[in-house]
Amino acid sequence: MKITLLAVGRVRGSMAEPLRVYEERAGNYWKLNVVEVDAGAVGTKADPRVVRAAEEERLLPHLPPSSYLIALTRTGQEMGSRAFASYLQDHALHARDLCFVIGGAFGLGSGLLERARQLTLSAMTFPHEVARLLLTEQLYRAGTILRGEPYHKGP
Repeated sequence: MKITLLAVGRVRGSMAEPLRVYEERAGNYWKLNVVEVDAGAVGTKADPRVVRAAEEERLLPHLPPSSYLIALTRTGQEMGSRAFASYLQDHALHARDLCFVIGGAFGLGSGLLERARQLTLSAMTFPHEVARLLLTEQLYRAGTILRGEPYHKGP
């Protein structure tokens, strides 16, 4: 199974190295492809609808045509680490590629949200860099859970 992580914005600074580490670790369990697109204008005067629409236009060409689309949102379905691992395993067994989409500062456009299953990492709001780090860590954790490796200590 191939997992595409499609993200608005690039990760720079102090978050870049931890993200690289978890993307590399997750890549040991999944065929992970990371695609970044430029963020729209951000600031106090930016119109969120315009920014979301522009980012959606940049995201759409990168959606793998046969992948099941999962949008990370604040209001999406909650899933614990073991349930997430089972979810990934189920898709792998049925040869369904997955594409996780992480929006920019104003979230994702309605066109993408209507096409996707929505999943939340938390009811809290995170910068896209943190959401991306959390997702890649959970992809790594899911791989260790499925292989019975000792990384995951929780229930």
